[in-house]
Amino acid sequence: MACEEKTVGKIELKRELGLFSAVSIILAVMIGSGIFVSPTSAFERSGSMGFCLIVWISCGVLSLLGALAFAELSTVVPRSGAEYAYFIEAFKPLHPYAGQVPAFICSWISVILLRPAEVAVITLTFAEYSVQPFSGYLCNLSSDSMATLKKLIAIMALSLITYINLISVKLYVKVQNVFTVCKVVACMVVIIGGIWWLSSGHVELLSNPFRGTTTSAGNIALAFYSGLWAYDGWTATAMITEEIQKPEVNIFRSTLIAVPVITVLYVSMNLMYMAALTMSEMKSAPAVAVVWADRVLPSWMSFAIPLGVALSTFGCALSIQFSVARLCFVAASEGHVPRVFSYVHIEKMTPAPAVILQSILSLACLLLGDIIALIEFASFLMWLFYGLAMISLIIMRRTKANAPRPYTVPIVIPWLILVVSIFLTVLPIAYEPSIKYLFVFIFVLCGLVVYHVFVYKKIGNSLSAKLTYVMQMLCLVVAPDKKED
Repeated sequence: MACEEKTVGKIELKRELGLFSAVSIILAVMIGSGIFVSPTSAFERSGSMGFCLIVWISCGVLSLLGALAFAELSTVVPRSGAEYAYFIEAFKPLHPYAGQVPAFICSWISVILLRPAEVAVITLTFAEYSVQPFSGYLCNLSSDSMATLKKLIAIMALSLITYINLISVKLYVKVQNVFTVCKVVACMVVIIGGIWWLSSGHVELLSNPFRGTTTSAGNIALAFYSGLWAYDGWTATAMITEEIQKPEVNIFRSTLIAVPVITVLYVSMNLMYMAALTMSEMKSAPAVAVVWADRVLPSWMSFAIPLGVALSTFGCALSIQFSVARLCFVAASEGHVPRVFSYVHIEKMTPAPAVILQSILSLACLLLGDIIALIEFASFLMWLFYGLAMISLIIMRRTKANAPRPYTVPIVIPWLILVVSIFLTVLPIAYEPSIKYLFVFIFVLCGLVVYHVFVYKKIGNSLSAKLTYVMQMLCLVVAPDKKED
C-alpha cells in the first residue's frame, strides 16, 4: 500500500523535546495572561506589599517541591499523562473496579471539560489583546460587532494552534520556543521598566512595606490559594514524558531551571507593579500591566504590553493543547477514552485524533460564551489530583521499591504537598460556598456512570469500532506499535 511504503521505523510518538524545549513548555504553560492582567488577588488578601511578596516566594517554593516530586514519579512511571499515568500504576492493581476510578475521573475532568475550556478562554484573551493596538481604527464598531470580531480571531488562533500540533512535533517545538522567548522578553520589559521607574526616585509606594498586613487566618489562606493557582502548570513536562529526550535527566533539570525562573519573574513583576500603582488602581484596572505601562513606559512603547500578552496567551494555549492531547492519547490507550484517540498519524507521528478532539471541544466552549466560571469551579479538583499523585508516590515507594530512581525527594515533600492539596481543595468550598460546586459534583457523578457503562461493562464497543474506522479513513492514523518493556 502507498501509505505503508512511506512509513519509516516504528509508529509511535517521537522524542523531539530536548532540555531547552522542556524548560520552554513549563514557562509556556505556567506564564499565561494572569501575571499581566490580574495579579492582584494575593495582594488584596495579604493586605501589604511585603507580605504579598513573601506569599509569592513561598508559593514558588511549594510549586518547585511539587514539581520535583512529579519528576521522581516520571522516572518510576516513564509514561506521558502525569498524574493520570501515576494513578494507573499505583491504584489500578489495588482493585479491579475502584482502582481505575481516580485515573478515569482525572481524564474525564481534564480531557472533556477543564483543559479545552482553558484553551478557549486563553484564545479569547489572545483576541482581546491582539485588537487592542488597533482600537483607534475599530472604535466605530458596535459592541456586538467587536465581540464577533474577537471571537473570529480566537477561532482563527485555535485553528492555527491545531494545525501546528497536527502537522509536526518539530514545528511545535520551534514555534513554542520562539513564543516562550518573546514571553520572557515581555516580562523583562516590565522588570527593566520598573527598575528605571525606581531609579528615577519613585519609591514612595514602597515605604512601610508591611503596613496593613492581614492578621486574618482566612485571608492568609486565600492569599496562598491565589498565589499557588498562579503557579499552576508545573506538571507540564511530566505530561509529555514519552516525547522528552532523556526524560530521567531532563525533566528534573527543566524543573530546577524553569520554576525558579518563573518565581523570580513573578516576584519581580509584582514588585514593579506595586512601585507604580496603588492597590485601588490595581484592583480597578482591567489589565494591570497595561495601566502600569501607561504610567511607566514611554508612549512609543504602548504596544509592548498588549503584544506581550497576546504572545504569552498564544504560546500558553498552544502548549496546553499539546499537553492535554497527550493525556487524551494515554487515556485512550487504557480504554478510558475511545481507543482511536490513542492512534498516531502514519507520516506526521502526531496523535492526530486526540488533537482534533481537543480542538473540537475548545471550539464548542468558544461558541458557548462565558465559560470562565466553569473553569473556576472545576479547577479546584486539579489540586485534589495533585494530592492523589503524592499518595501514588508514597504507595510506589513500597510497591515499586526496586524501580530505577535517579533521584528521590525527601518523604516529607509528598506529605507536605498532600496537605497543601487538601487545603486548596477544601478552602474554596469552605470560604466561598456556592451551588455551582454542586454542578461539578454532578459532572463527576456523570463521569462515574460513563465509567461503569462504557469502560467497566464495555457497552458501546461497536460504536467505538465505527468511530475508529471513520477516523482512520479521514486522518490516516493507525494504532502505535507496542513499546518493548
